[in-house]
Amino acid sequence: MKGKVLKTALLGTAAAALVVTGYTGIQSSNQVNAATQKAKNVVLFVGDGMGTAQRDAIRLATVGESGQLAMDSMPYVGLIHTSSTTAITDSAASATAYASGVKTYNGAIGVDANKKSVKTIMEYAKDKGMSTGLVTTSQITDATPAAFASHVEDRSKQSDIALQYLTKSKVDVLLGGGEDFWYPAGNKGAFDDETPADPSEKSKGTQGDLVKKAKSLGYTYVTNKTDMTKAKGKLLGLFANEEMFQQKPEGQGDVYNPIVSLPDMTKKALDTLSANKKGFFLMVEEEATDEMAHNNNAKLTIKAGQELDKAVKVAKDFAKQHPDTLVLVLADHETGGFSVEEVDDSDESTDGKTISGEDGPFAIAGSKMNFVVDWTTSGHTGVDVPVTATGAGSELFTGIFENTSIFNKLAQALNITIKK
Repeated sequence: MKGKVLKTALLGTAAAALVVTGYTGIQSSNQVNAATQKAKNVVLFVGDGMGTAQRDAIRLATVGESGQLAMDSMPYVGLIHTSSTTAITDSAASATAYASGVKTYNGAIGVDANKKSVKTIMEYAKDKGMSTGLVTTSQITDATPAAFASHVEDRSKQSDIALQYLTKSKVDVLLGGGEDFWYPAGNKGAFDDETPADPSEKSKGTQGDLVKKAKSLGYTYVTNKTDMTKAKGKLLGLFANEEMFQQKPEGQGDVYNPIVSLPDMTKKALDTLSANKKGFFLMVEEEATDEMAHNNNAKLTIKAGQELDKAVKVAKDFAKQHPDTLVLVLADHETGGFSVEEVDDSDESTDGKTISGEDGPFAIAGSKMNFVVDWTTSGHTGVDVPVTATGAGSELFTGIFENTSIFNKLAQALNITIKK
């Protein structure tokens, strides 16, 4: 009986996605053809590496079998194909597909397969007079945020990306980690170089002192929650040398405890950007759902997903007061070949001594039952990922479609005409 109950629970997100997609797909075809409500504001959440099974595990651990996460309690659901120019994408190519509507090679940021720059939805929003913001628990110059506001042939050029944020795309709010790429070698900035937690982290910027440049361009620079909360106007917040967590094999220094939480960064970004009467475009990423999955660390993958869900609730609360706001949650790809299984003494996939051994058991909230997480890889997979949406224009995000369609749907929601 236990197994049947658990198995039923695990069908949750995937089955709901198909059922709701089928229903809203029929319903929305008439709505879209008639008059889609235009969005003034967009909050796009990216749970990096967060596939359907990850969302199921986060749900079971947080609200149980019958509960709903903030990211799932939305009226419209779709499924996204995740390929780049190859079957298995990386974050750079995936984010470029979302941001600019083109398939490109892995590692590309804001350029097509021929290495030609492609305009991003955030740049179109800026042209419309909207404010823009990027929030992440990774380096603020990492692949996902970078693809929305910069153009480089190689995602590793993080100082080039930072400079473009300041001087080209002119992003209004930048909150995340990655201080190392804003200062040249030898200038440690606010965070110590080569700490015991990660001796490899140290300043390595290639474009001079970009924090100084940001200040000269009118940004307030902050490195902690107190100063972030008080800051006004254009804002640069860097809260770690690189990622805002430590991703290592379980029990070997793996930590998820950002000094400024994703929900707090999201709230500050919303408070700041909403001052613009012409609206805003905000991209918020939780990176640890990917990084912890690369290390097959289910406990911290779930913990990071719970923080993402809290941030989604912050945005949904904002949208209740501003109904012309579109909120959507998706992933760039799935990481780990993550699966949710019933507790069993045997682990058929491994001898338990390798990285792909089962994790758990984890308690199902509100019950006496447990589940375990199993893995098939420490890399990315090519499975479809869900998107859930609410608010103005949310009915556009139904059906099964390519990752490049997100760009076109966002443009339609914002009433932006794309230049061919």
